[in-house]
Amino acid sequence: MSDPKDLIVIGSGPGGYVAAIRAAQLGQKVAVVERDPLFGGTCLHRGCIPTKALLHTASLLDSTRTSASFGVKVAGAELDLGKTHAYKNKVVKKSAKGIEFLFKKNGVEGIHGTGRMVEPHVVEVERDGETTRHEARHVLVATGSVPRDLPFARADGERILNSDHILQVDRVPGSLVVLGAGAVGTEFASVFSSFGSAVTLVEMLPRMLPAEDEEISAELERVFKKRGIQVRTATKLASVETKGEGLALALESDGETSSLEAEMLLVAVGRLPVTEGLGLEELGVEIDRGYVQVDPETMQTAVPHIYAIGDVNQTTPWLAHVASAEGILAAEHMAGHETRPLNYDNVPSVTFCDPEVGSVGLTEAEARERGYDVAVGKFPFTALGKAAIEGKTEGFVKVVRETRYDELLGVHIIGAHATDLIAEAGVARTLESTTEEIFRTVHAHPTLSESIAEAAHAALGHAIHI
Repeated sequence: MSDPKDLIVIGSGPGGYVAAIRAAQLGQKVAVVERDPLFGGTCLHRGCIPTKALLHTASLLDSTRTSASFGVKVAGAELDLGKTHAYKNKVVKKSAKGIEFLFKKNGVEGIHGTGRMVEPHVVEVERDGETTRHEARHVLVATGSVPRDLPFARADGERILNSDHILQVDRVPGSLVVLGAGAVGTEFASVFSSFGSAVTLVEMLPRMLPAEDEEISAELERVFKKRGIQVRTATKLASVETKGEGLALALESDGETSSLEAEMLLVAVGRLPVTEGLGLEELGVEIDRGYVQVDPETMQTAVPHIYAIGDVNQTTPWLAHVASAEGILAAEHMAGHETRPLNYDNVPSVTFCDPEVGSVGLTEAEARERGYDVAVGKFPFTALGKAAIEGKTEGFVKVVRETRYDELLGVHIIGAHATDLIAEAGVARTLESTTEEIFRTVHAHPTLSESIAEAAHAALGHAIHI
């Protein structure tokens, strides 16, 4: 048995490593168990970071195609997929080294191997056939999630891919069907359309990005179709068969069946929590369909000294920044600090497709369902000077307000840099700002951030620039 710890964290993703560092800052003796060779978890190695690296390459490629209109001639720009992967891997490796450095700086012990709980305060770690035991006062489960398979379309890494596989493809398919129009599906559809694939996006629900405001979804579908991406909503995948070097897909929509052929299929229909084999249920932790049940105010499970954060929790959105925030909350609670529960209504949602989407707070429909008297204001990027300068005029900002007290209920953005712009709205929501306070905050000109102030003006009925 190793030296006892105050906290052992199982998993080193954006929830686990952040929690570990915060606990160490609070004077706790901490160790992190990670089964992968490098720290960082899914987000760093198979999710957020490599995906956004590919999106950046796609953006640069698109920029070269339109640069002549800005007076910059680029002759024969083309994609080098091998160098794209090398650049992506370099970014990932550097970030992993950064986490390693932060562990050393804060005195966090890193333990490589597969961890499981074998006693209430004991984590067993298996590596290369050998096991070690580690005792801790608290244990934090931060094991994340993995891509969900379909029973009739199991990912094989060659023709049927999941989000892990597609990050490693060695060629750009001539045709790609993306199943699922959530954040993962729309981002990869955007990437491979820019890379040169003929992309078809298939979504079972009536619209793309179903969790976003309906007007945002409609605008994204319009722009995707303008880019040449085929979008088929309210459509189910019925079957998949191998055909020659590709696949034959049967689709169902409105009771009718149609066929579609493609070289590759990306299945992006959600994720599953990684809780099997952790030994949690045997210790009394409540599990529902693989998800850990926690008290959202503390992140404690039914066993008070065992906490869980991130994708393994049933009610937690699959977002890296949520896992990080929950990790800080859990670390501070177990260290005896006064804590403040997360307000999940104020968690920003960001999708890095082209155009980007960012939102925080309630959609218009959600606000009306909760009984608010709602007023809405919109401002299009076409009326924005900075957007015209950059040649990125697709999209708009939508502000949802409550009329009695002028409460800012939600902000929804589709357009250039939406994922950065949404931060202002997040701060405003946290500070319980009114819509008037937004537009009376002077926004610099010419910037894209002016669109938020203009939309706030519009929500109060006196838009200036449109």
